[in-house]
Amino acid sequence: MNIPDNLRYTKDHEWVLLEGTTATVGITDFAQSELGDIVYVEVETIGKTLEAEAVFGTVEAVKTVSDLFLPLEGTINELNPALGSAPELVNTDPYGDGWMIKMTVSNPSAYNDLLDAAAYRQLVGA
Repeated sequence: MNIPDNLRYTKDHEWVLLEGTTATVGITDFAQSELGDIVYVEVETIGKTLEAEAVFGTVEAVKTVSDLFLPLEGTINELNPALGSAPELVNTDPYGDGWMIKMTVSNPSAYNDLLDAAAYRQLVGA
């Protein structure tokens, strides 16, 4: 299981890469493997400011639909345009081409409160 050391994680299996006040968010390798083949990613919150842990969208796999939870408070700016025609990128490259959203973070210091790679490995038993 791939858990990059340069990212932060949530108990809900989202990952975050923070660059200044811009965060890139996706779901972890663990989450995509648990969901199975992803067929659709829906995010209808572009342009909205949401609290941390609010639902910002859903990911649909062959057998289930799961909510996506925002790891940090802020404004959602962009949905990965590639996911419209290739949602399977979340399965094949969850930390690269399969990213889901970019957002402006209201409180960048909250990033340090998220799980580091070691804590996330412990959470998922890796």
